[in-house]
Amino acid sequence: MVATTQLVELLESADPAQWSRNLVALARSAGFDRVLYGMVPSRHAKLESAFLMSNYAPAWRERYDANRLAYVDPTVTHCAQSSLPIVWKPETFSAPAQRALYEEACSFGIRLGVTLPIHGPGGEFGVISFASDAPADAGSVRDIERAMPGLSLIRDYAFQSSLRLSAQAAGHEPPPRLTKRELEVLKWVMAGKSSWEISRITNCSEATVNFHMANVRQKFNVNTRQQAVVKAIALGLVNPEDLRR
Repeated sequence: MVATTQLVELLESADPAQWSRNLVALARSAGFDRVLYGMVPSRHAKLESAFLMSNYAPAWRERYDANRLAYVDPTVTHCAQSSLPIVWKPETFSAPAQRALYEEACSFGIRLGVTLPIHGPGGEFGVISFASDAPADAGSVRDIERAMPGLSLIRDYAFQSSLRLSAQAAGHEPPPRLTKRELEVLKWVMAGKSSWEISRITNCSEATVNFHMANVRQKFNVNTRQQAVVKAIALGLVNPEDLRR
């Protein structure tokens, strides 16, 4: 059972160390010995740059990171493509490389678990995993499914509280938060479209397009549209590669 006081403590954590302790306590109250939280400011950002917290075995984390196993981990792939959680089962790790990943994780006490995706309103992407060394049988899976509402609540509080701490750890202010429409307009500007063209594409008035771009320029503290695009690319909020797809 997730206590409201614990969630508030997580939200009010003064620094990453205290936040980590509070997150571990929440995971244990939900029945899990291990928890991992990772988030990047954009799905275009490299996973190696993630704001990361984990109480997994250090030797496992070192091997996982050194071998860039996030790029073959099916839980990460799933979360990049879905908003639904994924419960770990042996059949989840079907490919040989994935199976080897799972079997090695089991040797470090990470046998049963669930990973919940994080898709933030500002384009943030991440995962939070809860794990234990319990057998991955039908009863344990049912227990996870019953715990899912509480785990989702922990995920939401962890994400909101991590925004401030991840910026603090990186030594800079968090990137500006763009609305869905501001981000859409900015992507069309990156594609070289005029305000009139964007208004036709988005089915809104040219004045509305200009209004959104004015907001973007203000949030980025720049004078021109192109400066806004350059800053958005640097922050990982948009990716020129998307134009080629």
